[in-house]
Amino acid sequence: MRKSLGATLALGLAGLQFLAILLVVFSSYLSSEQALMRHARDLLRDVGVNTIEHSRGFLKPAQGAAELAAQLAQNSVIASDDTPMLERLLFQQLKIAPQFAGLYFGREDGSFVYVMRSPDGPGEFRTKIISFPDGKRRTEFIWRSDDFAVVERREDPADRFDPRSRPWYLGAKERRATVWTDPYIFFSSQQPGITLSAPVLRPDGNLRGAVGVDIEISMISEFLARLNIGQHGRALIINRNGDVIAHPDASLIKARNADGTLRFADIREIGDPIARAAFGPLELAGAIPVQTETPGRFDYQGASYVSTIMPVISDTLPWTIAVYAPEGDFTGALKRNRTLNIWLAALVAGLTGLLGLALADAIHRPVRAFAVRTALISQGELDPDAPLPKTYKELERANAALVQQIALRRKTEHEYGQTFEMSSRGMAQIAPDSGRFIRVNARICQITGYSAAELAGMRLRELVHPEDPTFVGAFFTTDGGDFAVNREMRCVRKDGSTIWITLNEILVRDEQGKPLHAVLTMDDITHSKRAEAQIVQLNRDISHLARGNTMGQMAAGLAHELNQPLTAIAQNADTALLILDQLAIDEPELRDILTEIEGQSLRAGEIIRALRSFISKDEGAATAFDLADLVRQTLHLIQAEVAEARVVVQTELAGDLPPIRGNRVQIAQVLVNLLRNAIEALAPAPGCAPDPSAERRVILSARREGAQVRIAVEDNGPGVAPGISLFAQFETSKPGGMGLGLSICRSILAANGGALWHEAVPPRGARFVFTLPLCQAAADAGA
Repeated sequence: MRKSLGATLALGLAGLQFLAILLVVFSSYLSSEQALMRHARDLLRDVGVNTIEHSRGFLKPAQGAAELAAQLAQNSVIASDDTPMLERLLFQQLKIAPQFAGLYFGREDGSFVYVMRSPDGPGEFRTKIISFPDGKRRTEFIWRSDDFAVVERREDPADRFDPRSRPWYLGAKERRATVWTDPYIFFSSQQPGITLSAPVLRPDGNLRGAVGVDIEISMISEFLARLNIGQHGRALIINRNGDVIAHPDASLIKARNADGTLRFADIREIGDPIARAAFGPLELAGAIPVQTETPGRFDYQGASYVSTIMPVISDTLPWTIAVYAPEGDFTGALKRNRTLNIWLAALVAGLTGLLGLALADAIHRPVRAFAVRTALISQGELDPDAPLPKTYKELERANAALVQQIALRRKTEHEYGQTFEMSSRGMAQIAPDSGRFIRVNARICQITGYSAAELAGMRLRELVHPEDPTFVGAFFTTDGGDFAVNREMRCVRKDGSTIWITLNEILVRDEQGKPLHAVLTMDDITHSKRAEAQIVQLNRDISHLARGNTMGQMAAGLAHELNQPLTAIAQNADTALLILDQLAIDEPELRDILTEIEGQSLRAGEIIRALRSFISKDEGAATAFDLADLVRQTLHLIQAEVAEARVVVQTELAGDLPPIRGNRVQIAQVLVNLLRNAIEALAPAPGCAPDPSAERRVILSARREGAQVRIAVEDNGPGVAPGISLFAQFETSKPGGMGLGLSICRSILAANGGALWHEAVPPRGARFVFTLPLCQAAADAGA
């Protein structure tokens, strides 16, 4: 690719300026981002610490409640069964501690006194008393004003509350010490809270009951809602069992059981999807609570978040503070400032590039003039001795060396061009990658019949004969190795005629070993090829003629010698039949065998006599005979070959076939030869087992056509190979064949007034057809 020096200078200057500004911007951005992320981590840790301290401060009065419970355990009021006095005492303690939601005492007999705040009731406070007067359960509700005056009384006979089954009672009873319950949703107020309970013991150490204090913790969620953690950050409190007990949105922490009661939502099901994605997997893996402060980072819907998980507040309050916030709350302004700086850097680089372009043009102007002068000299439009324009000293020295090389190159190109154009051999330059003609001389146009313009749009492989392999262009290599072609091949001229050529080709490379082009030379050797073929054919014909004469003499001798033993076989078979008749032996199978031997020996004798007549150019005796009968006898002769090749032979003979006229033995010889050729075409290759699933079929058909009978032998084999002259003597495709079978068959049929030809059977197979004349009587009757 060509590059402009001026553009390179301008782009280089602007690019360096742009990269320098970007380096400063990104360096500042990275340092600032790291500082902001450290600040974000510190902020999340401070939020966690503040939330822990607030929770401790909020629940600190519970410690006083524990002391109160211990004092009440020793108070004679609780020790007695004076329920009104106990109610007043609990009422006074509830007014003193505004953090308390309710105080209560449950006894071992199931009685219960509960004083709670009732902002939605008839009075400000509500008392629930469960007693058993006369052994019957009684549940009474009393609403009182701030001065303990009764506002309303009501009984609830359907109430079945039993303090002895509650977790706070069971915990105090089991541990015999002050206990905290896990946070839960209060049944009465449906607000989140926690209970502190203490056992009340008798003097003998047995349990009298348990005192409990309910503390609402919804104020912690309100505190979390007031926290500012960036713009979108949040803090939440997770209990050790995974329940979210405090959240800026207090409505998200409540979930409903199947029986309609309320419970805390688990972190894996809370309605805050970001908190669920941040801390849900940790809770599922058992990583909450943590032992030390644990910072983290996670992605949600394409946004990045930072998080911190604090260790539990205390052993009595196993709560974990979890905080998260989007990174964009801390680095968003920095990223926007970075984008602005990048645009400013691009603007500065653009302005610098324009200034650099003007500077580069001034520097490049002498170089450009030198390049133009060099191009004109190379094209021959300017004399190399023309005055050199004002330029740099370095370019003046380069110009002298370049002009000298240009002069030498033009001289070499002129000499090569004359040799190329005036050569008596066809010459061409070929593209190494595609095989297209780049340049051709007049001689190659005479050889191929194409003009130079036509060859310019062609590839060498388009001239190659279809039956010759194409190689040009496909075997060029770029590894620096040598490449050369020297061969004889056939080409197709523009007029469609085929010519023989000799082709020489070498690959020309540059100094780096990259292929430049292939140089090709071509000579027409068609005339010498034809003369060579005529000499070869003449030599072969002479050899075959001598072999044919020898074979004729051998055939005549064999016919004479075989005729005598065949006559003896026939006479012996006839004598055996006579003996069977004289001895009155009833052996039908033996009689049939002897009759068959006699008939076949006589038929063999007729064939030998016909062969002798053919060799001696005797036309033989022509008689009228039944073609269907001859076909049956012929099939019997080749029955063993049919079975061995596993071929199915079908006959399709017209039912109205009249007698035909000819030499019966010679016609049988033709049928046997054609059927054997078809069977051999279907037989498997030597050394290969036949495929039992392949269908091998031969069809022998005959029908009348005017004064002749048309007989056809058809097979579904591979067909006749291209290039085989079927009826020429000594032409054969069989490894051990002599090439005389079809030639003799055609001669026999011609001597009997018929003809033989071949028909192709698409998509595969071959059909050999011959005709024979009808006898005169049958021909006249048909006419």
